[in-house]
Amino acid sequence: MDCIESGASVGFLTPVDGQEVTSYWSSVETELASGLRKLFVAYDDERIVGAVQLSLCAKPNGSHRGEVEKLMVHTSARGKGVSKKLMAFMEGVAAEIGLSLLVLDTRLGDVASILYRSIGYNEAGQIPQFARSSTGELEATVYFFKLL
Repeated sequence: MDCIESGASVGFLTPVDGQEVTSYWSSVETELASGLRKLFVAYDDERIVGAVQLSLCAKPNGSHRGEVEKLMVHTSARGKGVSKKLMAFMEGVAAEIGLSLLVLDTRLGDVASILYRSIGYNEAGQIPQFARSSTGELEATVYFFKLL
């Protein structure tokens, strides 16, 4: 909720519908149980301060790739390296399970682009008017990839 309300481009519009968020996390739980998704969580003591997901490709010709989704860090924990630690851990697990390619997208102009470039992701291209921002405006997205 904190990430959505602070303008993060993670698929939800403001004002946030709590039931929609609960439904989303229930679907994540289902995909975790099926093995098609992995969830990585960062804690500060017992409080969750960040998360990132890795969606695994179920197609036989895509078993070598995964999609990085919804990197989120609580506003109180930003600027402390949480994103880099989450991404490094996720990438290590991805390599361990045999992935050799990671892809992701982020809103054009987001600070996340700086992070992704700094940890070795390459820009593959941009698509205009790809998704609505948390306020409902159409925004471009930038696709990135990283070979492991």
